[in-house]
Amino acid sequence: MKISTFLAAATLALALPGAALAHVEVTASTPAEGTSVKAPRSLTIAFSAPVDPATTGVAIVMTDMPGVPDHGEMVIRNFTPEWAEDRRTLHLALRKPLPRGTYELRWQAPASDGQTMRGVINFVVI
Repeated sequence: MKISTFLAAATLALALPGAALAHVEVTASTPAEGTSVKAPRSLTIAFSAPVDPATTGVAIVMTDMPGVPDHGEMVIRNFTPEWAEDRRTLHLALRKPLPRGTYELRWQAPASDGQTMRGVINFVVI
C-alpha cells in the first residue's frame, strides 16, 4: 500500500511540475534592488505569476533619513495601488515624491500551493 501511495504522489508531481513549484517571485522592480533614484513618483513590482490583489500586500517603509540619527521605521501611506490586467504587475502611484532616505519595498503574496512568499526590495532616494 505504501509503494502505491508513493507512486501516485510521484506521478502527480511529474504530471504537474509547475503546481508543485509554483512559488511567486519578484522578476523586476522600479526602482531596482540596491539602486539610488531621485524623488520617484511611482514604484513598480512585477511578479513571476499572476497573484490575487486581495491577498497580496505591499508596504513602502523608510528605514533611514539623512541627518536624523536613530530614525525609526516609517511606513509611507501616500500611494494608490494599480494592478495590471494580467495581475502580475503592481504600480504604486505616489501622491508626492518620496523624500531623500533609505527605503524598503516589502511584499508578500500567496503562491498557488498556498504558501505565502515574502521579500524586500531595498533602494535609496537621493
